[in-house]
Amino acid sequence: MKLINEMIMKVLVDVQDNKGEFILELINNFPFAKAKSISPEKAQILQEINEAVENLNLVKQGKLKPRSAKDLLDEI
Repeated sequence: MKLINEMIMKVLVDVQDNKGEFILELINNFPFAKAKSISPEKAQILQEINEAVENLNLVKQGKLKPRSAKDLLDEI
């Protein structure tokens, strides 16, 4: 039995000037790619999660000071 290692990469692309449908069609013409549009709200959530992960990595590297839980709860 042969095992195949697959790597899946997800990419979020901001498209300006109402060219989104064209870009989706273009990407979907490649047999190895699938594209779908997402809502602006979902895109914003994904961007915020990405920023949070980047900040966490900076904290782990000592390049960013962590916030206390109290500060976090006060912000909410």
